Amino acid sequence: MEQNQIQKPSAAFVAASWVSLFAGVCAYIIGLWNAEMQLNEKGYYFTVLMFALFAAISVQKAVRDQLEGIPVTNLYYGLAWFSMVLTIVLLTVGLWNAELTKSEKGFYAMSFVLSIFSAIAVQKNTRDTRIATLGETHKTNSESPRPF
Repeated sequence: MEQNQIQKPSAAFVAASWVSLFAGVCAYIIGLWNAEMQLNEKGYYFTVLMFALFAAISVQKAVRDQLEGIPVTNLYYGLAWFSMVLTIVLLTVGLWNAELTKSEKGFYAMSFVLSIFSAIAVQKNTRDTRIATLGETHKTNSESPRPF
C-alpha cells in the first residue's frame, strides 16, 4: 500500500458523522425554535451556527490541503482560522450576555460544538471517499486492457 493512498472511511463512521451532524444542528435549531427570546436573537444564534459550520469546513480543508501539498494562500488560511475563532467568540459573548439559565447556555454550547466537530468529520469522510473512489477508478482503468 502506498503511503499517499487514502483509505475509504467505514460506512459506520460515515453514518455516525452524519447522524451526529444532524443531531447537533437539529438540537440547536429546535432549542432556538422553543426559546423564549426575540426573533432577532434567534437569528443571531442561527447565523453564528451557520457561519461556524462553514468556517470549520474551511479550516479543515485548508489544513488538509496544506498537509497534502496542495497550495493554499496565506490569506485564505488566515481567514478560515479567523472565521472559526470569531464564531466561537460570537457564541461565547452572546451566551455570556443572554438572559438564559446556565443549563440552556450549556445546551447551546454543547450542540454548537457537536455540530462543528461533526461538520469536520463529514467533510473529511466526503473527501476521503471521493479520493479513494477516484483512486480505485484510476487503478481499475489502468489495469484493464485497452481495446484496439
